[in-house]
Amino acid sequence: SYARLVTQLFGDRMYISNATGCSSIWGGPAGTSPYTVDKNGHGPAWANSLFEDNAEHGYGMYLGQEAIRNRLVEEVAAIKDSDKASEDVKAACDEYLATLEDGEKNSAATKKLVDALTAFDCDCEMRKDILEHKEYLSKKSVWVFGGDGWAYDIGFGGVDHVLAQNKDINILVFDTEVYSNTGGQASKASNIGQVAQFAAAGKETKKKSLSEIAMSYGYVYVAQVAMGANMNQTLQAIREAEAYNGPSIIIAYAPCINHGIKGGMTRTQTVGKEAVACGYWHLWHYNPLLEEQGKNPFVLDSKEPDWSKFLVSNVMLWEQVLP
Repeated sequence: SYARLVTQLFGDRMYISNATGCSSIWGGPAGTSPYTVDKNGHGPAWANSLFEDNAEHGYGMYLGQEAIRNRLVEEVAAIKDSDKASEDVKAACDEYLATLEDGEKNSAATKKLVDALTAFDCDCEMRKDILEHKEYLSKKSVWVFGGDGWAYDIGFGGVDHVLAQNKDINILVFDTEVYSNTGGQASKASNIGQVAQFAAAGKETKKKSLSEIAMSYGYVYVAQVAMGANMNQTLQAIREAEAYNGPSIIIAYAPCINHGIKGGMTRTQTVGKEAVACGYWHLWHYNPLLEEQGKNPFVLDSKEPDWSKFLVSNVMLWEQVLP
């Protein structure tokens, strides 16, 4: 559901670096690939990486397209200042250069630029180079997908490194709180007391706070979401994270089949809603831009929890686990 939402928002200009795991099981098979193209033939460019270096892999994708785009931007600026450029070409160049960091506006401006340069009767190398590499002109939405076993544990070093670079790259963590793809083993995202493989008597240590680690940089957009609890908050956080000109990380609560959900995976949205209602999972976002405006960058989006439901939820969980 989270991947579908993100691709519906930005799929026509999106790069995805995917960590080996559950997201490659439902996202990678050729016969059942959920990724597609729109009526213009544009869709996500998807690549799968190793479990331990997915963030670095996505960072490399970002740097590659950035280098090509920066060269094209310089050429567009040079054509705009050229005496040979027509008024239509100069206007198209101006609009393109003014919208470089706005994904939606830049897509429209790129189309106008390509049309203007195509009609421009000029035998210059820069024009040829721009049109030859026109697919790199528009601002790309670069995302790194993966589960908690990757983000909190084996691939954490890469996640931390990429966030620290202060580049415009987005990370989406499907937080199932266990190693889902290999049978539900406890991970650093598993909570204290949680029953899982290798923690049959309940995990003895509390969950690693990936969100607080990311917030400590001060320039990273961070959000914790649960679609079943608040769809609007999920949508708003993803939109803000993508629009933010810097690194972002979205940690999405993703109940898994290994949780033993009574009623099956069709109840994942309901389970997410219950987790927020009882105070097990909180909804919030941290936007560095608010601090620049003199406001608190941390915004708690979920309501005061009903702690009485927390005990009921735990009893229900034990009913699912015990024979």
